[in-house]
Amino acid sequence: MVAHDSLREPRSDAARNHQALVRAATAALHREGPRVPMATIAADAGVGIGTLYRHFPTREDLLGYLTHTSFEQVLANARAAADDGTTGAEALRQFIEAAISQRNELVLPLHGGPSPTWDRTRLLREEVHRIIQQIIDRGRTDGTITRDVTPQDVVTFGALLAQPRRSGPAWDATCRRLLGTYLAGLSSPR
Repeated sequence: MVAHDSLREPRSDAARNHQALVRAATAALHREGPRVPMATIAADAGVGIGTLYRHFPTREDLLGYLTHTSFEQVLANARAAADDGTTGAEALRQFIEAAISQRNELVLPLHGGPSPTWDRTRLLREEVHRIIQQIIDRGRTDGTITRDVTPQDVVTFGALLAQPRRSGPAWDATCRRLLGTYLAGLSSPR
């Protein structure tokens, strides 16, 4: 029984360390940019530099992982918005509001993060754009989106509102007001 427990602990510690490293790296990237020293990330996570390198052998591995998992989250947000069955404009609102609420968890190119270097991450980005286009098309059909807009426009605007920063009620209210204005503009007559 003791041997079995000792085998489980390192996995639990490794998972905790991994989560701590991801949180610390995300915060450090937002604070200092992609050239933040790896030693700073390890110290912020409360682990040694060797632990960091066991999880992420290179800076590129770490940045690639953070970017990929961020695109996975954005894709989940896009799918949830598309599947909700609301109007196109309301689906765009849900998609962008999700990014606003996750602003400090995402490492994306439009947030100062690196461009995707992994093919599988670029495929995720393409899928996000495809789903956003479906939402735009739904909005054109239901009349809630009458202006010309592209998936890149939507993603860029959402990224502007979801810049990593300390949020507060006043800033969140401002972001949601700007989002409402943007969406109202998409449905206004040409």
